[in-house]
Amino acid sequence: MTTLKSDFLRTLQERGFIHQCTDTDALDTKAAAGPIVGYIGFDCTADSLHVGGLIQIMILRWMQKTGHKPIVLMGGGTTKIGDPSFRDESRPLLDDAAIQRNMDGIKKVFSKYLTFGDGPTDAVMVNNADWLDALHYIPFLRDIGRHFTINRMMSFESVKIRLDREQPLTFLEFNYMILQAYDFMELSRRVGCVLQMGGSDQWGNIVNGVELTRRVDGKEVFGLTSPLLTTASGAKMGKTAAGAVWLNAEKFSPYEFWQYWRNTEDADVGRFLRLFTELPLDEVARLEALEGAGINEAKKVLATEVTALAHGRAAAEEAAETARRTFEQGAAAEGLPTIEVPRAALEAGVPLVDLFVTAGLTASKGETKRKIKEAALKLNDAAVTDEAATATLSDLSGEGVIKLSFGKKKHALVKAV
Repeated sequence: MTTLKSDFLRTLQERGFIHQCTDTDALDTKAAAGPIVGYIGFDCTADSLHVGGLIQIMILRWMQKTGHKPIVLMGGGTTKIGDPSFRDESRPLLDDAAIQRNMDGIKKVFSKYLTFGDGPTDAVMVNNADWLDALHYIPFLRDIGRHFTINRMMSFESVKIRLDREQPLTFLEFNYMILQAYDFMELSRRVGCVLQMGGSDQWGNIVNGVELTRRVDGKEVFGLTSPLLTTASGAKMGKTAAGAVWLNAEKFSPYEFWQYWRNTEDADVGRFLRLFTELPLDEVARLEALEGAGINEAKKVLATEVTALAHGRAAAEEAAETARRTFEQGAAAEGLPTIEVPRAALEAGVPLVDLFVTAGLTASKGETKRKIKEAALKLNDAAVTDEAATATLSDLSGEGVIKLSFGKKKHALVKAV
């Protein structure tokens, strides 16, 4: 492992954030010499970010904590096109009002993680619509488009995959990488930005911006990507069977958020502690070395620390206590009805329509199906959306139970025997 001089890159390297960098040594030297400006872009395709974007938010947070200036770039302009990277089909086009609503929702997330202001290391939020909307098409093609060859653009993996699958790639989407590159050059000119960061799926777009800024302005800038995250079992981060794990509390409650992290796979605990919390690395090493029931304690620490960053320490502690009362004290503490199901049955999968009836939460399979359609039933605090869904061993909590809920007040536990 290369010894890095700057606190910023050394922290990112030690905690597992770095996948690729255009010139690690030169960027490290610049970051060690004084504050640098770096940015990550976020398109406004929904009114909240979800857990899949949390690694990027944590990179911006570490950037600020190690003495540098982070920029949050809101894609008010690029959202009108949609990033085609590694997508099988075009994103639905949003109008200006929808984009603004989404931007307003996303902005709430960043105030929890970053300090905004006018100081040398204070974060700023900018909107690329401020310059993209004002572009004149012919001058833009003449001045910027001539630096991009079709041959090169066709070589990018994100484009090749769409074409290999014979999925249409519109000319509108094909322009996205040019506009993202232009964003980097514009931020370099406006605020002295020298670094663009993003997920590894953005590598081609980021390199385009580095090369464009060098060709047009003769400036040295850098690109850095983080690994695309999946869980140890290969699942995509930020998704559950019930849908996305949103960062805004009104879309996904702090308790649901805590439970998502509490249910982390054993093999992911250490990696997620490094990426998504600020615990010292020696404490992370101690926690990930725990075995047996001890790893469940590490998962609770993970859940509480991640939730504290996203929703505040009080909300995290309240979620942890609610979980303790519900799961650990179980039926004795809460008076929750408990049904026992053979482990062999759960291994094969037990239909939820049967479990809710057996637990006494619904009167019949028909009622259960109706309540699923109404989003009134939950499995481990996640909404059940599929009438054919089953409960399996993977749904068992660390305490060996599955929680079923009807509304906010009717609960039951399923215990494997």
